[in-house]
Amino acid sequence: MNAKSKLEDFMSRYIAIVDGEPGAFGVVIPDLPGCTSGGPTVVAALRNTVAAVNLWIEDARADGEKLPKPRPVEKLRSDPAVAGALKQGGNLRLTRSAFLASAAREKIESEG
Repeated sequence: MNAKSKLEDFMSRYIAIVDGEPGAFGVVIPDLPGCTSGGPTVVAALRNTVAAVNLWIEDARADGEKLPKPRPVEKLRSDPAVAGALKQGGNLRLTRSAFLASAAREKIESEG
């Protein structure tokens, strides 16, 4: 697996919180402490987030740290910091594959 596909796989599992207004959007990856980005549009902010995540991963690996396991959206919503960000207008952004995996996991757990 090449570096680009590893990063794409990594990003497909982590959820971002996007907040702001036209001209100034910010992005936070709750499961990667300190990993933030921004841009003038949501699309630009999310594109910049890929670079921020890449740098975060490089730093973590250089320090010998393990990458945190991503939490499903339902667990993120119950995190007080995430709930506070959402209450102040932030939006959770997930990739289609992350959304589908989260929905499937939620369905299985509710029927379990």
